[in-house]
Amino acid sequence: MEHEINACNNVLELIGNTPLIKLDRITAKLKGNFYAKVEAFNPGHSSKDRVAAYIIEEAERKGILSEGSTIIETTSGNTGFSLAMVSIIKGYECILAVTSKSSRDKIDMLRAMGAKVYVCPAHVSADDPRSYYQVAKRLHEETKGSIYINQYFNELNIDAHYKTTGPEIWKQTNGNITHLVACSGTGGTISGAARFLKEQNPNIRIIGVDAFGSVLKKYHETGEFDSKEIYPYRIEGLGKNLIPAATDFEAIDEFVKVTDEQSAHTAREISRTEGMFVGYTSGAVMQAIKQLSEKDIFDKDSNIVMIFPDHGSRYMSKIYSDKWMEDQGFFDSNTVEETQEIQFIK
Repeated sequence: MEHEINACNNVLELIGNTPLIKLDRITAKLKGNFYAKVEAFNPGHSSKDRVAAYIIEEAERKGILSEGSTIIETTSGNTGFSLAMVSIIKGYECILAVTSKSSRDKIDMLRAMGAKVYVCPAHVSADDPRSYYQVAKRLHEETKGSIYINQYFNELNIDAHYKTTGPEIWKQTNGNITHLVACSGTGGTISGAARFLKEQNPNIRIIGVDAFGSVLKKYHETGEFDSKEIYPYRIEGLGKNLIPAATDFEAIDEFVKVTDEQSAHTAREISRTEGMFVGYTSGAVMQAIKQLSEKDIFDKDSNIVMIFPDHGSRYMSKIYSDKWMEDQGFFDSNTVEETQEIQFIK
């Protein structure tokens, strides 16, 4: 008699159904009940697994992709990793145009997953031929049999989260969620989850997290794209210097901006208090929670879900490097964080 083996056929079957984890320590002095949707539990360690698998499978369903096709995309790192992972399983080539702001860890991971990587200057306008948007478009035009995922302007980015992230959060909270707080970069995660949750209960408040140096918050409030808002910042995968069509601004109630420095320290604080090794944008979400709490946005009955998008291993050369933090001027006399010394035994 054969024994049945309980195994996944490949890593793609592990995408989604990430856990919701209650945060008690870092939120101890705050009003409300706080829960993190921890997307690092996806096999590619980020929420972008959902988008990569969904868009590629939709392209297959429509007959756009066939074995040997090439996937091309612009990415700050996470989407690229997810696309490379899906491409390996499905037999596609993968070419990625990456912003130079992406951590060296992320770039090395992309190459380790077999992707061909083009690193493009971060601080140029979106229509500059050197920008990662324009480089990806050019590569798509030059590569026969390729598709350009174009996550910033692809409605399927929203659909992926409408069909997975939103329903998971609703089910995990038994419909008792009162607030969703999430970073907005392409806007797919927050928009898709928000659309689903608002359909279930229009009173759920959706709060987007933006970066200083990004245009999203002002655009949401005024409908105006203000290029004077744009200046270099360090957080990856958060904010934009253009208006992504994959952001449903009507589904978002408000935006809050966070700084590079506070977000970096808060990510490190999450690791030390909750034992969760999270990425830069997770620190940004938690920092936004702190700022919102100061404005008495939440009360004792609030059930706040925040999306932690990725894993801390992608930022070893950045926010988890004391040298990088020092180089950015993030350690100073006002910093309460104590770095741990390494003891070498001779």
